[in-house]
Amino acid sequence: MSAPNTANQAAPLEPAKLAELVAGYASDVKAQEIVELDLRGVLGYTDYFVIASGGTDRQAKAIHDRIHEGMKKEHGLLPRRVEGASEARWILMDYFDVIVHIFTPEAREFYRLEQLWGEAPKRIITDDAE
Repeated sequence: MSAPNTANQAAPLEPAKLAELVAGYASDVKAQEIVELDLRGVLGYTDYFVIASGGTDRQAKAIHDRIHEGMKKEHGLLPRRVEGASEARWILMDYFDVIVHIFTPEAREFYRLEQLWGEAPKRIITDDAE
């Protein structure tokens, strides 16, 4: 596997910490139903999924933008690839060890990733400030 795409040479983040940071950035812009799935030992291509919803495609794009800017500016990391940002019903951000899925509610219900990977340990992220 090739080295992660970096904006500058930052120290690598442990996958659990990377997932936690991504979830925090999503929470910053009021993402809904943020879930971390621990896929270590379940999948060979990533360690975690972070799944979040935006109420609309516009909010889903704002969640993407916050994660992208936070990871780039504060940690020097860029995703290996991003898919779906133009339509914003389902945006996928690939950070190698963490894959981020940002959905509108309808798309999340249709794809049901949490049910698909139901055997994986799950951590539900809540915003206690509200």
